Amino acid sequence: MRTRQANALAATEDDLATGSEAPSAPDRTLERALGQQVRFLRHQNDLSISDLSASAGISSGMLSKIENGQISPSLATLNAIAEALSVQISTLFSGFEERRDCSYVHAGDGVAIERRGTKVGHAYHLLGHGVRGNVVVEPYLIELDESAQPYTGFRHGGTEFIYMLSGKIVYRHGDRSYPLNTGDALLFDSAAHHGPEILKELPAEFLSIIVYSRDDA
Repeated sequence: MRTRQANALAATEDDLATGSEAPSAPDRTLERALGQQVRFLRHQNDLSISDLSASAGISSGMLSKIENGQISPSLATLNAIAEALSVQISTLFSGFEERRDCSYVHAGDGVAIERRGTKVGHAYHLLGHGVRGNVVVEPYLIELDESAQPYTGFRHGGTEFIYMLSGKIVYRHGDRSYPLNTGDALLFDSAAHHGPEILKELPAEFLSIIVYSRDDA
C-alpha cells in the first residue's frame, strides 16, 4: 500500500514539473526576505555596501551577511540601517510576504507605448510589468499596419524574444536576416542592431518580450 501511495505521489510531482531548467524557488525565510529588501533599497538609493554600512555605523562584512540572509540582525542594527536609508523600520520587513507579483491585462487594455526609434505604423502595447526583483520583463504586442516602414535600428540591453502571431516579415539581427511567419520564434542578444527589415505581408502582429537586469537600466 505504501509503495502504491509513494508512486502516486511521485507521479503527481512529475505532473507538476514544467521541464524548465529554472532553479527551485527559494524558501522565504525572514532573514532572506529582509536581506533582499535591504539590498533593493540600497540599489534604489544608488548606494554601495560601503556607503550604507558607513552611514549605518556597521561593518561592510555585517551588511553583506545581512543582505545574503546569513544572520539575524538586532533591532538596533535594523533601526540604524532604516535611518541610513531614510525609511521606517517596518519597510525593511515589507518583503516578507507570501504575495508575489502578478500583472493582469484584459484584452485590448495594453498600455500604448511610444518607444525610442518607433516609426509610423509600428504600434506597441505593453502587456504587463513587474515592480520587484532584479530582473525586468517587458512583454509587448507589436502591430505593424499597412503604412509601416522597415526599421532595423533598434538596439538596447538585455535579451529579446519574438513570437510571430500573424503576417510575414524578415527580421534583421546584426549581420543576419530571418524570415518570420506565423508561429516562428526568434531569441537574441538585443545589444546588436535589430528590427523588421522586409515587410512581406501586412498587417502583422508579434509578441516581443524584453528581459534585462534592473541594475543595467
